[in-house]
Amino acid sequence: MKISIIQMNIVKGNPDENFRTVESKIREAALSGPDVILLPEMWNTSYALEEILEIGDSNGKRTKDLISSLAKEFKVNIVAGSVAAIRCKKAYNRLMVFNREGEKIAEYDKIHLFGLMDEDKYITPGKKVCLFELDGIKCGAMICYDLRFPELARELTLKGSQVIFVPAQWPEPRIHHWKTLMTARAIENQVFMVAANRVGVEDQNAFVGGSMAVDPLGQVLAELTGDEGIVEAHIDFSVLEKAREAIPVLQDRRPDVYKL
Repeated sequence: MKISIIQMNIVKGNPDENFRTVESKIREAALSGPDVILLPEMWNTSYALEEILEIGDSNGKRTKDLISSLAKEFKVNIVAGSVAAIRCKKAYNRLMVFNREGEKIAEYDKIHLFGLMDEDKYITPGKKVCLFELDGIKCGAMICYDLRFPELARELTLKGSQVIFVPAQWPEPRIHHWKTLMTARAIENQVFMVAANRVGVEDQNAFVGGSMAVDPLGQVLAELTGDEGIVEAHIDFSVLEKAREAIPVLQDRRPDVYKL
């Protein structure tokens, strides 16, 4: 499986410009013929939370229309990062997944909201985990702050996920945490972790990318630094099988002693 990860700047409070950027980046990424394209978190509005109900995507329609058409045009699966989606006067940090036919096959509202950015004051949390299949491969997804909660990654793994996608807006001061947690989640669950982080400066926050793919052994397969760009990760699922055979962590669990 070849995955193209899009790392981009996001303009706070300017959906029109961000939609143009995303369309351009997807078209660029699709030229190399990937199986999957991954976008970052809250790419339509960024964290313009005080005006999110006014500028967010009503029922996610604008996002669905654009991403569906591009997925169908290029016959590519798209894990469409997340957007601010509005429904019944509530805002959600929502991830959507589209298959090669342009059909929306999964949706996920971020479960863990980040209080340091006041996300919990403006966004409604989700209540369900996200599982889906891409070309017969079982996958899961989480969003940014979710990465800090090992229970979620383990739940996705126990339900069969071999790849976990992570769109994010993870700032520079805690970028060491980002890299460490991505590696830890891959190793402890023996899965592939694939993440798209943003770049740019917003308010007092600097974002330095670090979009990456990590294999079940903790090896970084692909990584971007602090500029906009697209990086490709080639996923070999035999690595997952060999890792689980060599060190059967999941098999050796003791759920009779502890619970998630």
